[in-house]
Amino acid sequence: MNLPLLYAIVLIYLLATLYLGYRGWKSTKDSEGYLVAGRTTHPYIMAMSYGATFISTSAIVGFGGTAGLFGMGLLWLTLLNIFVGIFLAFIVYGKRTRKIGHNLNAMTFPELLGKRFDSKFIQYFSGIVIFLGMPLYASVVLIGAARFMETTLAIDYKMALLIYAVIITVYVFWGGLRGVMYTDAMQGTIMFIGMAILLIMTYSHLGGITAAHQALTNLAHLVPAKFAAMGHTGWTSMPSFGSTWWWTLMSTIVMGVGIGVLAMPQLVVRFMTVKSNRELNRGVLIGGIFILAMTGVAFVVGSLSNVFFYQTQGNISVNIAKGNADSIIPLYINAATPEWFVYLFMLTLLAAAMSTSSSQFHAQGTAIGRDIYETLTNKKGSGSILITRIGIIIAVVIAVVLGLILPDNIIARGTAIFFGLCAAAFLPMYTSALYWKGATKAGAIAGLVTGTFVTLFWYLFIHKAEAVPLGICKMLLGRDVLITQMPWPVVDPILVALPLAILATVTVSLMTKRPSDRHLEECFKGIK
Repeated sequence: MNLPLLYAIVLIYLLATLYLGYRGWKSTKDSEGYLVAGRTTHPYIMAMSYGATFISTSAIVGFGGTAGLFGMGLLWLTLLNIFVGIFLAFIVYGKRTRKIGHNLNAMTFPELLGKRFDSKFIQYFSGIVIFLGMPLYASVVLIGAARFMETTLAIDYKMALLIYAVIITVYVFWGGLRGVMYTDAMQGTIMFIGMAILLIMTYSHLGGITAAHQALTNLAHLVPAKFAAMGHTGWTSMPSFGSTWWWTLMSTIVMGVGIGVLAMPQLVVRFMTVKSNRELNRGVLIGGIFILAMTGVAFVVGSLSNVFFYQTQGNISVNIAKGNADSIIPLYINAATPEWFVYLFMLTLLAAAMSTSSSQFHAQGTAIGRDIYETLTNKKGSGSILITRIGIIIAVVIAVVLGLILPDNIIARGTAIFFGLCAAAFLPMYTSALYWKGATKAGAIAGLVTGTFVTLFWYLFIHKAEAVPLGICKMLLGRDVLITQMPWPVVDPILVALPLAILATVTVSLMTKRPSDRHLEECFKGIK
């Protein structure tokens, strides 16, 4: 490997990233510029920033590797990503979010919810949920990038993690959301090119589309015995209905991430950066194609890596990766592609990680500065920007520490946990804020609190994948999980917490006084 050339390419990319961050800093004059990019973002930049923030190393490395275990069933997540994460998000949620956000001069997702329901509690409690819940998601994105840098650049994992974190901190700290979105657009373009080439190369290696998929079907007899016992039936077929493998795939991976995207704070704020619905309409096509190229390619390539490794090394991906799904994509890229593409793909992963990480850290910083500090102290202006920047640094430090201590096979799971938490905590309240004038402050608070705490309870005491490693249920009650009867230990919290949060929001709203007509008129001004 030509390391000097690789270092030169990476250096040029990083300098371009820092330059765009500098452009964002130069054009950011006030809090509106720092928090919502001045509300005048070009549709291409908005759509690519949304997509690049949505898709990170957790999608490419984590979920791509997970596809090496689960197979083509993960393509149901791609379908949901496009229909829910792009079409519904932009058209059904995005347009009203943009307009109500403008009407109320909201600059963060929690502020939008807090002002819509005239509740400081909603704003600062939502900010707390984001700041405390997002570090796990942020850390798994860091892990995905650092692991690939470790494999490709032959540098120490801890050093890779630190270098990556410092660079992101610089341009998010100074450039705000405008700097983040400028860099996102460039990074999203790199990601698209890299993934398109990867798909072509993979099918070329395996003899074409039909031959590759038939070969994958023929590997069903190689499913490891422990996977087969949980319901795995092969890489081109769905798991046995109702099995542990089926519940994990459909409830945790597909439903958890596929629905949770609607209430992701770092994505919702993008809708408030454009000046009209026209930009959102134009962004749907751009975003849809981008998501298809990202998740669709990652899941197909991850599944087909089993064929490549079997044909070249006589083994399937999970065995080659020694049980660590997070290593499957890096190992495949380094084994199956030429040196020049390894360089390009590393830039693709760096771009994917940086675009998501920068938005995560910006969202965490604004949660501290705008949603918690300003709401609780009633102090606005430059002071809150300083607190926001301090919050960004704290968020980076927490993510780096978690990146050093979290176990293997955590990338996909860590992503699903945060997406599921956001869906349960925010989605009922968010949907009601946009479409139901009868939703009340008390109802919104009831849904927010119910969704948050039911999710936490389920992870700590019911869902086996998290409850057993955490050990809190074992320590308090003397048993691994509270309910052992199937399928409850493998049912994802979103399937319980989200319906309960919806029920709480609706029930309490019907029992309490609706907002004043004057307030509703202010919120929905200009909306037919």
